[in-house]
Amino acid sequence: MGATPAQASLGLTVAALSMGLSGIVLSLWKRMPISVAWSTPGAALLAVSALPQGGFAEAVGAFIVAGALTLLAGLWPLLGRLAASVPPFLAQSMLAGALLPICLTPFRMVPELPGFLLPMLGVWIVAGQVNRLAAVPATVLITAMLVAINGGGALVAGGLFRPGVVIPSSSLTSVLNVALPLFIVTMATQNVPGIAILRDFGYTPPPGPLLATVGLASIAAAPFGAPATCLAAITSAMCADEVSHPDPARRYWSATLAGVFYCVFAVFTGLLIAFAAQAPAGLMAGLAGIALLPVMGNAVATALGNPSTREAAVITFALTASGMFFLGLGAPVWGLIVGGGVYLLRRLPKLG
Repeated sequence: MGATPAQASLGLTVAALSMGLSGIVLSLWKRMPISVAWSTPGAALLAVSALPQGGFAEAVGAFIVAGALTLLAGLWPLLGRLAASVPPFLAQSMLAGALLPICLTPFRMVPELPGFLLPMLGVWIVAGQVNRLAAVPATVLITAMLVAINGGGALVAGGLFRPGVVIPSSSLTSVLNVALPLFIVTMATQNVPGIAILRDFGYTPPPGPLLATVGLASIAAAPFGAPATCLAAITSAMCADEVSHPDPARRYWSATLAGVFYCVFAVFTGLLIAFAAQAPAGLMAGLAGIALLPVMGNAVATALGNPSTREAAVITFALTASGMFFLGLGAPVWGLIVGGGVYLLRRLPKLG
């Protein structure tokens, strides 16, 4: 989205604090294992979105609008139901299309950086065979080792973290192409599933206060460069499961402590950005592509699982992956419009 390294470092720091503090507050308030995250699908969508004409300041304005829509969904049940009514296959098709260019990157980079990408892909495959949850951390570790071995240099993070607020700007284009897709994909792939997972484990969280809290957190964090804060799906399942604690009434401590560790992680984000700056050009994009392969796999499976909606899903997927920008609208928006239109058209009675 056009952030400088200092802005990226600050944005990541505040994003970690936002999700950590929100998770602590919600878990202790509701006495439920309510885990909060930043929107990984939203971040992936931003990574392939066209840079706003106004640069990072306009992107920040879009982050605020997306947060305000989430807050409104929490306060106004009709908007919440409307956002939740977007067919999951459409949202997942858009997500899969946004992820495709990112997930192709590690394979495209192999001829340029074989000494990095081949070991990274190998470790990801082997570690995933042992334990799928260990695959990405193992890949990050081998990447760090390779960067250090190949002269990564000293990592000095202090100069990257400079507290400051980005003065936001806005335009109709950024609202339609950044804020709206960010809100839809975050609601459909994070907030709604996060609430559903808690219900599956026997908890009855009130959606309104949860959505309003993460919406407020998103609005507060956005001026520092942080994109959407949202309810977690996978982490909520981990915290709500019996392996968290035998007593369901005590499992909220898992989500609370997860929030504490997110806040601790915020201290080290400057180091992370500095490390990324030391890596060869394109290596971090390759690492991101490897890490997001399982997310894309799940998105594709959900999008194409139902034969009756597969045509609309493929159109949404292809349009989003195309990266086209036409009539002021980006590819994800066109994917939703055309794919959704085909879906509605196919549900009409056939002529003749």
